[in-house]
Amino acid sequence: MEPLEEILTECERLHGHMCAGQLLGARMALLGCRLVGLEDPRGKDRRKTIVWVEIDRCMADAVGAVTGVRLGKRTLKYVDYGKVAATFLNTETNKAVRVVALESSRALADERFASIENKRERQFRAYTEATDQELFKIEDVLLELSEMDAPGSPRSRVICENCGEGVNDGREVVRLDASVVCRGCERGTYYKKVDNPQT
Repeated sequence: MEPLEEILTECERLHGHMCAGQLLGARMALLGCRLVGLEDPRGKDRRKTIVWVEIDRCMADAVGAVTGVRLGKRTLKYVDYGKVAATFLNTETNKAVRVVALESSRALADERFASIENKRERQFRAYTEATDQELFKIEDVLLELSEMDAPGSPRSRVICENCGEGVNDGREVVRLDASVVCRGCERGTYYKKVDNPQT
């Protein structure tokens, strides 16, 4: 892996700015990859790297920049827990670790660098100088990656009997009456259709 400074330059380029969340995410990704034996996740190890992120904030972009994982490649998985955490999987060895940012890392910035007025500067300085143990909780975890979640071409495709839209990779719901529908038709959607749009 490249030095942290080079990685942060790439993070800033992809994300649009540099912040403490980017730094924390970059360090999290470096640690996670190292612990599961991924030396070059954007290069020679790219086909064996899968990462789950648990928040849709700056940290997630940094993890993607460091590891090269992407939603479109099915190597980046998003789980909406609202936590500054990520799980790193080496698919060749099946080794997985979950890395979580400690709440105490925020206080660490205030304690160590109280003389710095700007909160973001305090955090950036702390996240640069603190040890991995001061910033993160590390958990060895087991993951079962189903064939329907693996990278590569879609494994299946069905048409929702209600809305007529296609559904890939086993994400459909088979009802008690054996009808097949999408999750949106079964559970409700995140959007509301406009019957008479005014354009």
